[in-house]
Amino acid sequence: MEEMKRLRLAVIGAGFWGRNHIRVLSEIPEAELVAVCDINRERAEIISKKYNIKAYADSRDLYRKEDFDAVTICVWSTNLYSKAMEALDAGKHVLVEKPMASSVNEAEKMLEAAESAGLHLTVGFIERFNPAVKRLKEAIKEGRIGRPVSATGKRVSKWPERIGDVGVVKDTAIHDIDLMRFIFEEDPITVYARAGRLRHKMFEDYAQVMLAFPDEKSAFLEANWLTPYKVRKLTVTGSEAIITVDYITQEIIIETSNQTLIPRYKWEEPLKLELQHFVNSILNNDKPIVTGLDGVKALKIAEAILESAEKHRLIELNL
Repeated sequence: MEEMKRLRLAVIGAGFWGRNHIRVLSEIPEAELVAVCDINRERAEIISKKYNIKAYADSRDLYRKEDFDAVTICVWSTNLYSKAMEALDAGKHVLVEKPMASSVNEAEKMLEAAESAGLHLTVGFIERFNPAVKRLKEAIKEGRIGRPVSATGKRVSKWPERIGDVGVVKDTAIHDIDLMRFIFEEDPITVYARAGRLRHKMFEDYAQVMLAFPDEKSAFLEANWLTPYKVRKLTVTGSEAIITVDYITQEIIIETSNQTLIPRYKWEEPLKLELQHFVNSILNNDKPIVTGLDGVKALKIAEAILESAEKHRLIELNL
């Protein structure tokens, strides 16, 4: 029997999300977890003992001493760029968590570096791997809602535990920015937004956004850190029906003029589907579902949202 090909990986960043990556990668048969790196050595060592992998506090040591193929990067937003560039320079395939970088300029440099080295660069837009979103896409493709006209994304919750280094637009709304491009399969042409700071001195903690797409289609996004409970919902309105998706429960509801359908499906962990796809796309040399260019475009839209909110005017997008 032919031996299964395995991809050797390291995880950079062992905070909440990095620990999730390590747990999931340890469950994927085609993945072989080699090491974890975190500036907090104690944190890296605790997790390395649990999963029987090497621990590093300095990523330069990791690249010098270990032999592996790919990394997932789960550090603070302001450090994503430097850690991703270091990995690409070391010849590693990269999955970088959203928002990919602090600025479009950084994101474009990452994309260039990956392309010139022939390496996979993908961004952690996990909702594309949410089974409910996949079903929504299938339903639209099958014509079950007629012609899609508008989509509304609501991603609100109370203040996050970790006070971040970017505001709600780049931290949270970026998922829905990417999803609107994914659902409509095209780029928005203009954006108008309102945003503000109620509880945070540095960054916006609420935003309402309208994205205009070609053919009179539009998307509305609401994101905040002010709502006392968590809502993660998406509604797509078509000429024949409406579909609503709950990202958390993965429930999908299809409503027509004469019936409401609530199909039942088994819940699946989006992170596992995302990381499995990352591993397979490298092993099979396939183009990933989320490309570095998707990350760059989402950041461009996010920056236009912030500019629109600041200038109180419509911004034309040139993606």
